[in-house]
Amino acid sequence: MCTSIVEIVPAEGMAKRGEAWFPLTQAVVAYDHARHAPLDDVITLDFVNAGLDPGARAGIELTLDSARELRDALARAILAAEFEEAEVRGKTAAPGLRQVA
Repeated sequence: MCTSIVEIVPAEGMAKRGEAWFPLTQAVVAYDHARHAPLDDVITLDFVNAGLDPGARAGIELTLDSARELRDALARAILAAEFEEAEVRGKTAAPGLRQVA
């Protein structure tokens, strides 16, 4: 069953394929059949540069449980980074920002 669950967002950063790094233009998050992992349906993350050849991508396939753990880890790291920016570097803090334990 194809789920048609796809989210595409602009992305600014770098990704690596082989020995070469390339700039990112977007990230694609989807829920669909695994293409490479020996699993059923998975969350896929594709980091791409739409202006380069089709190989300019870094992709992963995760179980829902692994994707949830990654989501939580990202949330903790982002909150800690925002605290660092606000408290240590003097940049404006987001409303309600507090340090993560």
